Amino acid sequence: MLSVRDAENIIFDLVQPLTTQIDKDIEIVDLFNANGRILADSVVSNLDFPHWDNSAMDGYAVRYADVQECSQDKPVTLQIVEDIPAGYQPQITIQPGQAARIFTGAVMPQGADTIVMQENTRREEDRVAILTAPKPEEFVRKRANYYQAGNSLLAAGIELKAAEIAILAAAQCPQIKVYRKLKVAILSSGDELVTPNQSLQPGQIVDSNQYALAALVQQMGAEPLMLGIIKDEPEALREAISNAINNADIVLSSGGVSVGDYDYVEQIIESLGGEIHIRSVAVKPGKPLTVATFPHTLYFGLPGNPGSALVTFWRFVKPAIQKFSGLAEGWKPEFLQAESLHDLRSNGKRETYIWGNLKVNNGAYQFQVAGGSQSSSNLINLAQTNALAVIPVGQKSISRREKVQVLLL
Repeated sequence: MLSVRDAENIIFDLVQPLTTQIDKDIEIVDLFNANGRILADSVVSNLDFPHWDNSAMDGYAVRYADVQECSQDKPVTLQIVEDIPAGYQPQITIQPGQAARIFTGAVMPQGADTIVMQENTRREEDRVAILTAPKPEEFVRKRANYYQAGNSLLAAGIELKAAEIAILAAAQCPQIKVYRKLKVAILSSGDELVTPNQSLQPGQIVDSNQYALAALVQQMGAEPLMLGIIKDEPEALREAISNAINNADIVLSSGGVSVGDYDYVEQIIESLGGEIHIRSVAVKPGKPLTVATFPHTLYFGLPGNPGSALVTFWRFVKPAIQKFSGLAEGWKPEFLQAESLHDLRSNGKRETYIWGNLKVNNGAYQFQVAGGSQSSSNLINLAQTNALAVIPVGQKSISRREKVQVLLL
């Protein structure tokens, strides 16, 4: 049985990210379809940001030399020679003793180097009195101050969200190269499983894992391939797993990876030519975890209990999908320290994960255990949880108000 750290290292070493060296790993999409995608090539723009010197305020464009010594007692009066709204190209060069009325975002006129905000002025027909001396170049957004054309604008390997998509639009990049979406096959095994629309008979349970794993896969930006419930019959499982590994980048099966008489998954993986790298991990919940590789597919055999399936996904599968998808940084599990609001218990034999909620109180992180049983078969109290508290191997308790390591979900 491997430690969590050893299992993590093996899994992350097995994952080979999508690459621009393989044409089929790249897609070209327009910006409206880019949300959540991973940028495949760095973006360089031929535009400066700002594109030109412009005003950050409604006010007056002036020469600093004209107004540097003015005050309420000794205002300087300037002649207004032009109005400059946003989107207008100034026509007049500002000379000594002159000013231009200007609005936020408008292009600075030639000759002017400073903006005086309108609150510090008094207008009198075609003249304006400057009542307060500004700082040199105050409220002027200089061309290329944010970004200079020809430099890297966005790096490859980042996830595109609203801000990045806005930048690409502003840079006039309506189409971009992204990595393709991973295909993740999902199947559940077990004679006791039924779908949500079937009537329950004694001893049967609804297959919730299929739906939970599909939702998680979609959150990762991947495409779930739903293969349904497979009976505990070797031939049926073999056909389903063979289909999965031939059509997906990653396969997630739940159930059938323990040591019961009807747990066939590992022997089927080996019979299909797969190499098994992990069979069990010292983690609670989630001990029976199978990780295998085929020439073009990564296989995760997750436990059947809902809590175990979700914990092992969050701890091992989620970062694997993110790395595989081409995400350059931020794919590793994120832990932080929090104050526990409850006494936490473990038998100390396996690294134990306890689900609950991470909150911020007076600037400090606090972890609150979800109410009810922490049994791996209890799906109900997983609702609305956002973090897992970690009790290390060899430690049996963490007292209330002590610090605990927390995995963000």
